[in-house]
Amino acid sequence: MKKILLFLLILPFIAIGQEKGITFERGLNWNQIKEKAKKENKYIFVDIFTTWCGPCKYMSSTVFPQKKVGDFFNTKFVSTKIQMDKTDTDNEEVKSWYEEAERFAKDYKIAAYPTFLIFNPQGELVHRMVGGGEADEFIERTKDALHPETQYYALLKDFENNPTDLSLAHRMIKAANTAYDESTAIKAEDVIISQTKSQDLTKECASYLIANTRTTQSKAFELLRNNPEKIDSLLGKYGEANRVVASVAINEVLGTKIDFNNEPNWEALKSEINEKYSNINFEPIFKLMKAQYYVQSRNWTSLRDIIDSYLTSEDLSSNQLNSFAWEVFENSNDAACLDAALKWSKKAVEQDARSAYLDTYANLLYKKGDKTNAIKWQEQALSLANDDEQENYSDTLSKMKSDLPTWEL
Repeated sequence: MKKILLFLLILPFIAIGQEKGITFERGLNWNQIKEKAKKENKYIFVDIFTTWCGPCKYMSSTVFPQKKVGDFFNTKFVSTKIQMDKTDTDNEEVKSWYEEAERFAKDYKIAAYPTFLIFNPQGELVHRMVGGGEADEFIERTKDALHPETQYYALLKDFENNPTDLSLAHRMIKAANTAYDESTAIKAEDVIISQTKSQDLTKECASYLIANTRTTQSKAFELLRNNPEKIDSLLGKYGEANRVVASVAINEVLGTKIDFNNEPNWEALKSEINEKYSNINFEPIFKLMKAQYYVQSRNWTSLRDIIDSYLTSEDLSSNQLNSFAWEVFENSNDAACLDAALKWSKKAVEQDARSAYLDTYANLLYKKGDKTNAIKWQEQALSLANDDEQENYSDTLSKMKSDLPTWEL
């Protein structure tokens, strides 16, 4: 009997020890949650998720259970989860929220997952966040919901009433980006850019310029074009200002003149735009345009030549290298093209050893006949794969081991 009593006494402590993270309410409806929050004078944290959303799963399995996350949320919030999709395995608790989930989707315009809505103790919506994150960063983002001067909806109302206020625009950008409100973020950035002079450029403003230069007629384009060295210095990225203004100018001036059925007169196009914007270096962007043209026209030999020439003077991002290498893998059997693609893929992996790039490298090795190394690299890709990639990478690995092609014949 003593042993049984001791076990019963230990059980509550075991349960307490297991609840280190956020405590999500169970068995309460939305009205009851609002009543509890009002009674306890706490804000309401709503995790809006779907069963198929990768970042949602990451937050639930990795971030929400952490003690420091629970310590922050449980003292300040009444927390609940709302599942937005329907599955055959939904329990009665989830089913009881179906109608409320539909109302949330409509009333609060839920368009991405995970979305986190935060209500004040009176049940009024005050803040919105979209997208997951690591624990410390997520806590910092959520702190903004507790102060009217940083709450998304309070800022949005103030900004609509004071659309030229520079200080307000700076705070609005942060909240709008967190809320996935692109249109408001663009308006706020336009306010900042329109009131910025060359001598007042900061790193923060330089980032706005890079992200929001959309036309050659804008103040942002003018600032970037006239201050490339200062912008690059502030951002610590050589050539960044030129890359943006060159891209905007080319898309605007030459975008409609590229015919994928007939190879353009590249030199004539280059002369035309150089004459209009003499202080912009268009050579790197022209090489990328050519590369994209050769992908569209399926000219793999010319793609090989232009990428190789590009790499002698400019750096492509790991994502660009991987994308071009994959195009060659899927579409070409030319040995020289495959050798070149393997070189690009290797460089991408050296820059960023993520699963997708490892998968490309492994497939190219395999298509070149190096089965042993292909299997080794594919196993690495599989070990790093997320849930959405697992089945595809596993299937590729099985084909390699069975001497079956991993590309369409």
